[in-house]
Amino acid sequence: MADGELVLDRLVHEPGRLAILTVLSAVTDADFVFLQRTTGLTKGNLSSHLAKLEDAGLVTIEKRFVRKKPNTSVALTAAGKRRIGRHWEQLERLKGLADNGPAPSPSAATPARRAAPVRP
Repeated sequence: MADGELVLDRLVHEPGRLAILTVLSAVTDADFVFLQRTTGLTKGNLSSHLAKLEDAGLVTIEKRFVRKKPNTSVALTAAGKRRIGRHWEQLERLKGLADNGPAPSPSAATPARRAAPVRP
């Protein structure tokens, strides 16, 4: 496997953005309050992460009024769906490497033995 295949997408891998993208991958769209509650992010952090994701073309943000109250709706774009999918594939590859990695050396596999206590 080439070294480039082990590189994770830093934009997607950041914990707050990964949480947002994961939630959005499971729904058609979500409003701001729902995203805030499900991710546990503050309003400011969520806004900042959404702006970065929108600038990268991974999400669309629609602001509208619902019953005279402002409402912000967020959805994954096709590019966002591809990027989060690739990210999960990369994590699976890394997990596979960890699961199928080289066998440990015999000295590392055998724990050190303690001397048995001497009984009178």
